[in-house]
Amino acid sequence: MESPLVVGVDGSDASLAAVDWAVDEAVRHAVPLRIVHASMWERYEGVAPASSTDRPSGQVLAENIAAIAAERAGRRAPELSVTTDVLAEDASTVLLREGREGAILVVGSRGRGEFADLLLGSVSLLVAARAHCPVVVVRGDSQALEARHGRILLGVGEHDLDSPAVRFAFREAAVRDAELDVVRVWRRQAHEPAAHLLMRRAGAAYFTEDASQLLDKALEAASSEHPEVRLRRSTIEGPAHKVLTARSAAADLLVVGARRRDGLVGLELGKVAHRALHHASCPVAVVPQRRPRTTEEDR
Repeated sequence: MESPLVVGVDGSDASLAAVDWAVDEAVRHAVPLRIVHASMWERYEGVAPASSTDRPSGQVLAENIAAIAAERAGRRAPELSVTTDVLAEDASTVLLREGREGAILVVGSRGRGEFADLLLGSVSLLVAARAHCPVVVVRGDSQALEARHGRILLGVGEHDLDSPAVRFAFREAAVRDAELDVVRVWRRQAHEPAAHLLMRRAGAAYFTEDASQLLDKALEAASSEHPEVRLRRSTIEGPAHKVLTARSAAADLLVVGARRRDGLVGLELGKVAHRALHHASCPVAVVPQRRPRTTEEDR
């Protein structure tokens, strides 16, 4: 049986938007959809109800949240296989566990009860930082959520040679028949040693050529596997986290790699993924891939 696409729900508007996005994605990939709601009602209402007909109010609410999400999914894609599960556990714990078996894990940008001015909820950030499968945080305007741009945006870093993020982006572009906008951002060092005099004289041409060669290597294998994908390649000078966030306004999905460094939640991801999750104008896919060290593009 194929691994399902898993979406976490909590009854918030953001999670319902995540359900809609997850339904469309499951249909594209022809995989089943699993809807999961986690709630700690037992902690507050006791483990066992008084009778079989006297369920804790928190449990009733949790089951209703899952049922509403499943009904919504059924209306959007009647032929899609949908299952639900309601678990009396912490949401982040449940979603991280589900991510071990899921093809993709989808969450809303912030949860029920969180402040409206939060750019990203705590559960979404933790799951994106620590899940073992690709995580999509659903955010952005209606054009992006409904895939009207016809474009997937991929940021390519120094270590992205045929990386999981590159392969994920090509698959997304292929199933959507979308253009793949691949960006390699480069920056000059603030203080270059004297040995780099020729590089300084060459100016932007040297760095542009170097970035272009890196793109060739990063995309070679995936391009061969998906020759049908239309590519748009760009090499741009600037801070990667700002360039990609700005460019996301014309994309349906931004794909970034997660470095999984040790550190505070969110900062584990590196600056590029962290900023994208908070500020991108479209859904963000964070794809796990280890990177050994901090590079200039993350500063």
